[in-house]
Amino acid sequence: MHPSATNRDQHACGACCYIISMLPPIFYYVFRLPLPYSPSLRLQDAIHRAQLVLRHSKTHKDVLLLLEHRPVYTAGRRQTATSMKDENERLIRMDADFVVSSRGGQLTYHGPGQIVGYPLIDLSRYMPIMSARDYVCRMQKMIERHIFESHGLQYTTLEHTGVFLDPTTKIASIGVQIRHRLTSHGFAINISREPLAWFDQVIACGLGDVKAGSVESATNSLIDMSEEFVKIIGAFGRAYDREMVALVPEEEGEVGEAILATEAGALLAGSWPRNPRGCS
Repeated sequence: MHPSATNRDQHACGACCYIISMLPPIFYYVFRLPLPYSPSLRLQDAIHRAQLVLRHSKTHKDVLLLLEHRPVYTAGRRQTATSMKDENERLIRMDADFVVSSRGGQLTYHGPGQIVGYPLIDLSRYMPIMSARDYVCRMQKMIERHIFESHGLQYTTLEHTGVFLDPTTKIASIGVQIRHRLTSHGFAINISREPLAWFDQVIACGLGDVKAGSVESATNSLIDMSEEFVKIIGAFGRAYDREMVALVPEEEGEVGEAILATEAGALLAGSWPRNPRGCS
């Protein structure tokens, strides 16, 4: 299947044609260092609260946070800390963090070499209001088009959410949360080979017969992560019919301060393990 930015893809996501001429831009920010997972959750919550406060005046901004994480395994909201206790302890022994989050989906991994996108956007800006199904479908189509147009990688359509190169190789995951029509969490795309050894330690997303793949392993080439971030920004704007504008934290008040504090915390955290403990 050859993905393309056509009406066919949009109709696959939903029948609605949105009025988009008056939509404001989405402001993006790319973090320079891999972030610990829990501070990124707090940052998303801070932006969500600010959006709710400013929504009545329609001065709230839609934001896309792009980043890598320090090695961390995350469970979905239906997997409690108690039910995951043994797995938690095993994974922490490998030098990874473990967090139960509020997103959908099951256990997965995030870490360096993987681009994570956290869109915090107001679906009610679209007329008619964009549905959760359409929102997720556009996200999946965005990733499919990106890996084909930028890297020549074909994708396989399966019943599972996420992007697969073939029935047993998954290259990207999607897990979102929508509260008051405001989105959080998002997508993760494996770019380098580095995440693969970490994925091999778990059954990711509950799919026992599926292994993680990456752009580098599929193309047998090295990928420049900084260039990849730029391409994802453009792909996201096209997928959601929005202009993308760089966010300047120093101009964003409390939200900007929260972004800078999160980035400072990543610097203080220092280096991170490159492989699970016990793996070379």
